[in-house]
Amino acid sequence: MPVALSILDLAPIAPGRTARDSFAASVELARAAERSGYRRVWYAEHHNMPTIASSATSLVIAHVAEHTDAIRLGAGGIMLPNHSPLVIAEQFGTLETLFPGRIDLGLGRAPGTDRQTMRAIRRDATSADTFPQDVLELQGYLRGESRVEGVQAVPTAPTEVPLYLLGSSLFGAQLAAQLGLPYAFASHFAPDALHEAVAVYREQFRPSAQLAEPYLIAGVNVFAAEDHDAAEAQRRISYRNRARAFIKRGPAGGGEFSDDEIDEFLASPGGEQLSAMTRYTAVGNPDEVRAFLESFAAATGADELITAHHAERVEDRLRSVELTAKALGVSS
Repeated sequence: MPVALSILDLAPIAPGRTARDSFAASVELARAAERSGYRRVWYAEHHNMPTIASSATSLVIAHVAEHTDAIRLGAGGIMLPNHSPLVIAEQFGTLETLFPGRIDLGLGRAPGTDRQTMRAIRRDATSADTFPQDVLELQGYLRGESRVEGVQAVPTAPTEVPLYLLGSSLFGAQLAAQLGLPYAFASHFAPDALHEAVAVYREQFRPSAQLAEPYLIAGVNVFAAEDHDAAEAQRRISYRNRARAFIKRGPAGGGEFSDDEIDEFLASPGGEQLSAMTRYTAVGNPDEVRAFLESFAAATGADELITAHHAERVEDRLRSVELTAKALGVSS
């Protein structure tokens, strides 16, 4: 059987476009994924990032669910230390009640933002310390087996929302293994600990009521087009814009930089570190993309690849989604 394919939609706000445009594009992307045989589409919680529209993650999921029929939708992820477990259980219990059998809940412990915005969220530096206990509290609410006496999440959906743990380090791998949960590794932007974390997860996994055997999802970036040069051009535009956004959030932010200046930065020691974050990127025509993804899946032993399609133009992202599905043999 071919490896399962899914999508991480970062709900990008392209230069000159609006958040409303981004939400419309997310609907079209999910519809394309549904037509093409993808397993799920996830949205990530980010805050104070002008180029990402998915900060109110559960609302984005609900909006896209209203405009699709069957594909699974979820959070990849909710940054649980930003919230109370009860509130997240209420939100996702509501989603599962409205869209039964279609909702996933991926959980991370990072802030999803910068330190100043953490304070605006009312999160402090110790919020992540109780992450394991918070996961269990949330799981109890979703199952109708509250760990807090006299408190229940309403509504509790008739079908349990499955949990996934997200991570980019050994901590997430160990916790997912200990709790017997599926593990999604953020190798699309934090590749360094991938293979070590996967090994730890598989070696330490304990079966649970949700999952009998380890289940690994690995993130990977994709630029698929009819020919290599078109895909490579899309990659250059996307990653240059990513570098511009990175620079603007730093001390040298605010200025405008030419393509040549961005390329010079990406070749510098600081820029090379940024470039290394997207080490796992499939670029090219369908044959090239298939070869990369098959090799990546084999090297990691991933049960599922969650693909992030970054082309700036919506039509290019949609085409990348379609070509990747066909190349991997999952397209209906």
